Amino acid sequence: MANPPPDHHAPTAGKVLFSTSFTLTDLTRVRHEVEAVSRRCGLDHDEIESWVTAVNELLINVIRHGGGSGAVRLLLDGQLTCEVTDHGLGFDAAHYVPRTERPPLSGTGGMGLWVVGQMADYVLVDSGPAGTTIRIAARTRDAAE
Repeated sequence: MANPPPDHHAPTAGKVLFSTSFTLTDLTRVRHEVEAVSRRCGLDHDEIESWVTAVNELLINVIRHGGGSGAVRLLLDGQLTCEVTDHGLGFDAAHYVPRTERPPLSGTGGMGLWVVGQMADYVLVDSGPAGTTIRIAARTRDAAE
């Protein structure tokens, strides 16, 4: 997982392509919209599959660990990015990001953010007692070269 370029420090930068709140009942709808936006942005089949998996993992983390509801935005700021926000209690991101080795399976979690890190160009986490915002960027062949 690469570190983000210096200009990616502001989690609100970029043109908003999709924005919605969600709960568990909205996950299928949101995944379909993420896939459609990704296709319009020119990601190929494999890139879309990885991207939707990464975004889905963030959505599920909100449901499981972030209070059960949140908001998601897809933005275009030089590359396709996703910002997922919840109002949970927060967590110590240093235990999870960045992690190069696969964490052990655990009932408390930790595997999801590792998976996201494997499928995204970068992962930025801002977490505290008022909630968590995680921003990721799509990994494309162009970005990998």
